[in-house]
Amino acid sequence: MNLSFFRQSRFPGAFSTLQKALRSFSTTPRFLRNDVDSEAPDNPDFFSMVETYVDRAAHLVEENLLDRVPISIRSEAEKREHIRGVLRVVRPVNHLLKITFPVRRDDGSMEVIEAYRAQHSQHRRPCKGGIRFDEAVDADEVTALASLMTYKCAIVDVPFGGAKAGVKINPQNYSVGELERITRRFAMELAKKSFLGPGIDVPAPDMGTGEREMSWIADTYSMTIGHGDINAHACITGKPISQGGIHGRVSATGRGLYHALDYFLNDAYYLSRVELTPGFKDKTFIVQGFGNVGLHVCRYLHRQGARLIGIIEKDVSLWNPKGIHPREVEEYKIENKTIKGFPMAEETTDDLLVAQCDILVPAAGEKQITSKNAGEIKAKIILEGANGPTTPAADKILIERNRLVIPDIFANAGGVTVSYFEWLKNISHVSFGRLLFKYEKESNYHLLESVQQSLEAKFGRSGGPIPVSPSAEFQKRIAGASEKDIVNSGLEYTMERSSKFIITRAHEYNLGLDMRTAAFCSALEKIYITYRDAGLTFS
Repeated sequence: MNLSFFRQSRFPGAFSTLQKALRSFSTTPRFLRNDVDSEAPDNPDFFSMVETYVDRAAHLVEENLLDRVPISIRSEAEKREHIRGVLRVVRPVNHLLKITFPVRRDDGSMEVIEAYRAQHSQHRRPCKGGIRFDEAVDADEVTALASLMTYKCAIVDVPFGGAKAGVKINPQNYSVGELERITRRFAMELAKKSFLGPGIDVPAPDMGTGEREMSWIADTYSMTIGHGDINAHACITGKPISQGGIHGRVSATGRGLYHALDYFLNDAYYLSRVELTPGFKDKTFIVQGFGNVGLHVCRYLHRQGARLIGIIEKDVSLWNPKGIHPREVEEYKIENKTIKGFPMAEETTDDLLVAQCDILVPAAGEKQITSKNAGEIKAKIILEGANGPTTPAADKILIERNRLVIPDIFANAGGVTVSYFEWLKNISHVSFGRLLFKYEKESNYHLLESVQQSLEAKFGRSGGPIPVSPSAEFQKRIAGASEKDIVNSGLEYTMERSSKFIITRAHEYNLGLDMRTAAFCSALEKIYITYRDAGLTFS
């Protein structure tokens, strides 16, 4: 194999990455062995768990990619080696940055903060992935989440490589001033090491962070390293609207979950497999985690007629088989900082992950569903709002029990999709809809006037003018599409198109209910095409 291509590759770090990958595959890789489907570890480290899922898919896509290899490669053996070589390059994390820096607390004491940023792949640039503030952050977690982001972006056709960052703190233990100092210092450290920039690496909010922290990062970058860059505020997404944010970003992940579920709830084949009827009406659901993602998915499912009967949080679980209104829980939590004591549901010590319901939404941490509880889960559909909530062993059990798992790398891709829209808005320096808003409004009124004139010309005006009135639905849209309308429409289209592609792969590979493997197959095929079209060859 000639590695000279990588020395001058357009992919930074490709040569060292390939060397590392080849060393790690000095023996036959798991994804090239025929027994890969029998391997389902129950409690692997997070990154190994992701690799297990990648292995399953890579074992299948090889045959499908044979006729997509560059025509210059003729023999089947060389074609297979080319495909395997690309898949080897994809798997490792390209860069992992560990940072420690001091911060002065409000009482004058000094504390050393530990933080990470992982860039999994630069096959597309910039890299994209959230920043979380959590005490459980470690290198394994950020590398696993970065790799998931690579595949997630590929599935929904967002042209980013995967990344992730974490600061090892509990934000509840710090004042606003302390959090600002930590966030701004972390931003500076990332920027100095080329891990932050609108064309390099673009973070977003995650667990423990939000618009406020993203605004601090954007300001820090634009006032320092990015002071001469007109696109400086595109260095991060999830910002407040006034700082270049986009309407619909806060609810994007929850809304994306809703659209993913909606598509499957209207698919007769999969509903028959799990013995459910079409539509949301009267479907019961339980959510684990009532943060930003859990709250918004509850809102959308509730609006469509589904009934929230259980909420699982760190400090309490709530249960009400007659239904819990998400808005009431939200208002209670805002006022009391917890859902504990919510009067419209009973607190329970029962494990609601295995309670009777139609839909289970794990929207908290990773590895919540394992071989220990997968056999007891009664929900017919598991809609993964969190990243990595199901271990490979549990995934296998759920499939064997005819449970439909809508996997995280597709289901919760709404956040990165709308982040992409925000990034586009920032580098184009114009809000979506602004250029066409008035034109569309006037066009719609001209349309109504034209219809009226046509009717009067046909039927005459002996009885007076023929009024043409817009319907209530058309009246809402007559003024043209707002930025939020465009964002929501783009997100819905993205999730629908990706759903169709994943289902097509599931049927093509005869995967039954194994949507996770179908999703990874979809991702790997698209990533392979990207490398191939960029000229990645082995000779």
